Amino acid sequence: MTDDTASGAEFWDGRYAESDRIWSGEPNTALVREAAGLPPGRALDLGCGEGADAIWLAQQGWRVTATDISRVALDRAAAHASEEGVADRIAWQRVDLAESFPDGLFDLVSAHFLHSPGDLPRERILGKAASAVAPGGVLLVVGHASFPPWEHEHEHQHPGLHFPTPQEVFEGLDLAEGEWEVLRSEEYERTRTAPDGRPAVRRDNTLMIRRPAG
Repeated sequence: MTDDTASGAEFWDGRYAESDRIWSGEPNTALVREAAGLPPGRALDLGCGEGADAIWLAQQGWRVTATDISRVALDRAAAHASEEGVADRIAWQRVDLAESFPDGLFDLVSAHFLHSPGDLPRERILGKAASAVAPGGVLLVVGHASFPPWEHEHEHQHPGLHFPTPQEVFEGLDLAEGEWEVLRSEEYERTRTAPDGRPAVRRDNTLMIRRPAG
């Protein structure tokens, strides 16, 4: 995502147009692990991409608002939701989170891998995400902890990119002290398929916090 809405949309539309599917089509494992035990309510999926997380949430009984900057991704996600029979449970919104944020309060706000080329104000976006959590609701932030092992930092188009720790994410939210409950704050490894088809270990992290109920 670059500095302005049009170029950001063009970048991601071009990325998604490169093939019929960019991602696996499966929900993120961290979302399944952390949200499986939550009572369904209203969910906000930030940067939904091709919609796998939003569709999984809808299948669990959630009513979902799913946002992305790419119209190509949103159209693909909406078609997938229709195929899965949950189109009526998901509202797809084209939103550049650097410029605006969805209205309303949500029982779950989910931000998975909100990393992007260009000047993405991630900390400010996550602050708005926390503000969108309803009393008793949960904010789930999942991110990469480093560059993938097959991509060295000096070879990356954005060398020096910082991957914040869960504690840095939490501190950046600037929440009222002692009010939010930390449910999970950890870094972990997961195995995924590298571009050359071989398995590779990727380091990610998760922050999950609950807003006080009253």
